[in-house]
Amino acid sequence: MEVGAERGLECQKIMDGKSSDNDVDKAIPVCCLKARAAVPESDAKCHSTVVSGWFSEPRSFSDNVSKQLYYNNPMWPGEAHSIKVEKILFQEKSLYQEVLVFESSNYGKVLVLDGIVQLTEKDECAYQEMIVHLPLCSIESPKNVLVVGGGDGGVLREISRHSSVEHIDICEIDNMVIDVSKKFFPELALGFEDPRVNLHVGDAVEFLRNAPEGKYDAIIVDSSDPVGPAQELVEKPFFETIARALRPGGVLCNMAESMWLHTHLIEDMISICREIFKGSVHYAWTNVPTYPSGVIGFVICSTAGPLVDFLNPINPIEKIEGAVEHQRELRFYNSEVHTAAFALPSFLKREVSCLRDSVTKGVLAS
Repeated sequence: MEVGAERGLECQKIMDGKSSDNDVDKAIPVCCLKARAAVPESDAKCHSTVVSGWFSEPRSFSDNVSKQLYYNNPMWPGEAHSIKVEKILFQEKSLYQEVLVFESSNYGKVLVLDGIVQLTEKDECAYQEMIVHLPLCSIESPKNVLVVGGGDGGVLREISRHSSVEHIDICEIDNMVIDVSKKFFPELALGFEDPRVNLHVGDAVEFLRNAPEGKYDAIIVDSSDPVGPAQELVEKPFFETIARALRPGGVLCNMAESMWLHTHLIEDMISICREIFKGSVHYAWTNVPTYPSGVIGFVICSTAGPLVDFLNPINPIEKIEGAVEHQRELRFYNSEVHTAAFALPSFLKREVSCLRDSVTKGVLAS
């Protein structure tokens, strides 16, 4: 990650060189242990069906008794959310990451990238619907939309509900994610079937550098956690290229971690966006049971230009003809949930100082 004014989300104490492996717990805030996700635990016991933070019941080598194994991922220190694996459906390493699909006992099929659950059939709606409709329902008649990441197709599926949209670009770096989704998650991958979709397989950073200025009404960043190939997608230069590619009054919605685990990262991310997006910067959240802590957040921003009132959708989904039922009935999002997503708990406003500022810079704190 870059240093100084150009820094992204990495903990300041790490970048200042004040931490080491020996004193990481002392020097780095708990929420920033996420930055050490790639560091293996010496006592971790792994099996082909055991994923970081998740478990299955492999047979013991010594007898025929099933044994439950757990792996504690340093991204979420001290906890492990368990999903029972019924059957491994796919497991292969792409050019960028380990891709795993398994059938679970309670959540349907599960997509895992580098040991981190990306979606399950049961609760994907809470994420896919919110990351799309929070921005698109907040502006009048969006026409040009860019998706960064989103190789499973779920974001595309939700954008396709908006009849005003004329052109959808998606830039996904990992072709294997697309192919796996089409095979194992057809209810999400149907988004790729929309004739308005233009697929670009490659680096989103480079794609945005070459994007025409002011091209998009909305950009949705459905990225993985900020490690590996997704690291650049949380750094200041990337947000600057996004702002340049948006029209005046254009909107960004970006995945922004869990308020229960990563307030330090949230504060860094909002601070960066406040420097760049001169319209408004807000934080919203939703519940996703199979994500760590059961919660995921979004930073949602607008560029200078026509005022965007994110709290009160100007383009309510219920008034878009056929949108609620399009290809698949909405399961989570509605206009009441939209407004409620911006209500922030008191502890979050205390811990993230910039969320207390409800007047300057357009940041909502209630």
